[in-house]
Amino acid sequence: MRVFVILPAAGLGTRMTPGHSPSPAPKQFLELRGVPILIHTLRAFASVPQITEICVAVRASEMERLTAQAREYGFAGKVRFVEGGEHRQQSVANALKAIRCDDDDVVLVHDAVRPLIDTATIERTIRAVEKHNAAIVGLPAVDTIKQVERTADGAIITSTIPREYIVRAQTPQGFRCGLLRRAFAEAEADGFIGTDEASLVERAGTQVAVVQGSPANFKITQPGDLELAEFYLEHQAAQ
Repeated sequence: MRVFVILPAAGLGTRMTPGHSPSPAPKQFLELRGVPILIHTLRAFASVPQITEICVAVRASEMERLTAQAREYGFAGKVRFVEGGEHRQQSVANALKAIRCDDDDVVLVHDAVRPLIDTATIERTIRAVEKHNAAIVGLPAVDTIKQVERTADGAIITSTIPREYIVRAQTPQGFRCGLLRRAFAEAEADGFIGTDEASLVERAGTQVAVVQGSPANFKITQPGDLELAEFYLEHQAAQ
């Protein structure tokens, strides 16, 4: 059994700037402690011995920049680059077509802008996929969750959802390669766009297990997240 990683990194990161206008550099290329966010993410997965190959989906306009960064940071020959799509699902689909995985191999899909993923969580996810065929990283909800109805006057609460039934999905999300390809093919045939890979696999009728995540494994989406990521990195360096 081999393990492949897909990093969708074709997003524009519009929430990183005021007014949600595109930032000068997509957020995955912004720096943490002098190193691009995407390189931090690549390092995390490249350090896991079980992983065979990492495939990064990027915009065509960023391919040259990323290839140069891969050489600079020692990833040349270890990472495959493919052109991403207009949305995450298309980017992952393009990468899934590019990798040469067998049906029983494991494919992990991880947000390129979750640079603080740790080795232990990656390895737990791989083991969970070996056992359950599909697994995602998630965190239990700590806030009270309300279901609402949107009205002209704002949101109206319709029910309170017990916290024990809620998890906050993170990545990586892992699946057997054959299962993930089937789920993507069915979604494409039906014109269905999911919010994440697990939603496609759930739709295809497969149960998805949940692996315990970490608060540090958050997605960098807003300017304040950079400062928080810097804090976590400084804490890690001090240990």
